[in-house]
Formats: sequence, C-alpha cells, structure tokens
Amino acid sequence: MNNQKNVHGTPLQPCSFKPKTGYIRDGFCTCMNNDPGQHTICVLLTDEFLTFSKSVGNDLSTPRPEYEFPGLKAGDQWCLCISRWIQANENNCAPMVILESTNESVLELVDVDTLKQFEL
Repeated sequence: MNNQKNVHGTPLQPCSFKPKTGYIRDGFCTCMNNDPGQHTICVLLTDEFLTFSKSVGNDLSTPRPEYEFPGLKAGDQWCLCISRWIQANENNCAPMVILESTNESVLELVDVDTLKQFEL
C-alpha cells in the first residue's frame, strides 16, 4: 500500500492504471531512492509535450514491448520525471499537472504556486 503524500499533504492518489505508470508500474508517482529520474509528477500528456520530449531524446510515443511500454499519446496520464517537466516548463510546453497524484517530493524542486498554475 502506498503511504506517501501528495503536494497537498494528503494521501497520494493513483495517477494512471491504463497505461500503468510509476517507476515500479503500480499506478502511483511514488518517490523512490533507486529511481534516478524521480517519476514523481503526474501529468496529462499533450502532443506538444510528447514532440518536445522526443526532440530532447526521450521518445515516449513509440511502443517498446521489450520493456512492456505501450507508447503514450495525448490524453494519457503519466508519472513524469520531475526534471523533464521542469525542462518542458522552461521551454513553454509543460503539460498540466494532477496535484492529488503528484508526490510531495516535487516541492523540493518546484514551488506549489508554480504547480498550481498547471493544475488540471
């Protein structure tokens, strides 16, 4: 059972089960010490963001069956690496954020007021 908190300080809610997301693919944006990317921010993907992500070397659209990765499309919710979201924000293409499903650990790198500007 996930006992981590979201950015509101309440229990972390699931981000997506279809497609199944999270570093350990449990549906949650859980903060884990062994996750180098810190997949902790739950976003609603857009075509603009997916194009940007691919252009900077992280193709999230192409299926990778060898990793049981279905490929993502606009409208999917996904636990994104916080550094990629920050990079997208700096390039004016950050996706909207589901705060109830975003891990409180992101507050170490992004202030809550900035996140609220992108609240879905």
